[in-house]
Amino acid sequence: MNDTDTVENRIFDEIAVGDSAKLDSTLTEDDVSVLAALCGDMTPSTIDEDAREGIQSRVIRHGMWGNTLVAKALGTRLPGPGTLLTGQDLRFVGPVGAGDHVTVTLTVRDKRAATRTVVLDCRAVNQFDQAVIEGSVEVIAPAFKIRRPRGELPNLELRRSSGFDRLMTNGRGGEAVATAVAHPCDNSSLSAAVEAAHRGFIAPILVGPEERIRAVADDYEIDLGGLEIDSTEHSHHSAARAVELVRSGRADLLMKGSLHTDELMEAVVSKATGLRTERRISHAFIMDVSTYGDLLIVTDGAINIAPDLADKRDICQNAIDLAHALGIETPKVAILSAVETVTERIPSTLDAASLCKMADRGQITGGLLDGPLAFDNAISKEAARIKGIKSPVAGRANILLVPDLEAGNILAKQVTFMAKADAAGVVLGARVPIILTSRADSQRTKLASCAIAAIVARFARERLPKVPKGLPQ
Repeated sequence: MNDTDTVENRIFDEIAVGDSAKLDSTLTEDDVSVLAALCGDMTPSTIDEDAREGIQSRVIRHGMWGNTLVAKALGTRLPGPGTLLTGQDLRFVGPVGAGDHVTVTLTVRDKRAATRTVVLDCRAVNQFDQAVIEGSVEVIAPAFKIRRPRGELPNLELRRSSGFDRLMTNGRGGEAVATAVAHPCDNSSLSAAVEAAHRGFIAPILVGPEERIRAVADDYEIDLGGLEIDSTEHSHHSAARAVELVRSGRADLLMKGSLHTDELMEAVVSKATGLRTERRISHAFIMDVSTYGDLLIVTDGAINIAPDLADKRDICQNAIDLAHALGIETPKVAILSAVETVTERIPSTLDAASLCKMADRGQITGGLLDGPLAFDNAISKEAARIKGIKSPVAGRANILLVPDLEAGNILAKQVTFMAKADAAGVVLGARVPIILTSRADSQRTKLASCAIAAIVARFARERLPKVPKGLPQ
């Protein structure tokens, strides 16, 4: 066993004033989640979105992360195993996030022989040499030598679905998609667009008042890196101009900034200058649920308030086309209602039956439909078995088609907040996909929305008919 495989302490008599030791540590996403869970506090004061170096990342502000790093340095470096912490005066002067490299330095300031007390100055800096911990600790140094094998931490596995990770990897799999970002005039929307550009998902054109955009970038230290700014006067002008960039072919995606959703969608649905197609425009939540295993598409919970049968046909087809772009060859569509039997007293069951027959007649293509299905039957094989439902969709749905906006919105938010799922969002059925983000969305969700929209735009481009060389475009 070599020295690197062991930990050896320094007893009180071996320690001298001025001695020092360092501990280097790089925090991962799992470290941030575990530390926050140990704190018992997942509020924004513990884990927050913070723009540093122009990029938002999850950061932990609670003191427990600092206590943990300092305790590790005391227990493994100086004095080492057998150390008893008796007091501390630590100030946590900066947040630390996933990917940050932190160096903790302990320096002996004083010794008290009567009680074997050692006072150590403590300072920790991040990879930019910025202080994140300052202060001092008091310990009782060990009286006897301890030399033991370096212990390994238990293998902690966080239950986190990797669906969004795969999507964001695929989102980098091609040329960044030109994207008109409408009115990115706050930290949330501007930093999301810039980070998505850094990830290679989109090539943003920032559409809004140039002075306001640059002021936000300066205030939050966001590096615009030469990104194009198409200056406008106000939010309504920004929405109209962003749509115009798409209509002219300069952009293949549209992204909502800090303006209200209604402002953007008003420009999108304009009959004269908007982005309408023959399809009904609809919204889809793409949900990454760790307890389900597959990505789950919930539609429509944001745009169509009370869709009729024709609307539901388009909403369903939009979701199927989205699933194809995401690599699901034959998506299974569960048409939700309160019950799994057709009854004239519940109109959504009649719509479900009609949609299934429309699929049989080729009016909806590319997916496998079944309904009506109650929610439990759609996502639980056991629930479907108990109720005697024999269906290739029940218990394994990829798409949940809801009866109306209220049901879809409540369902998506329940899964998000109670099952801790991630929920990206994209608008479909227009000339191009539309990225809808909210200030309440996590950075992970915003980036996933951008990645998904980029994947859909590239997929649509690949399906365009190829013009033989030599013929006019």
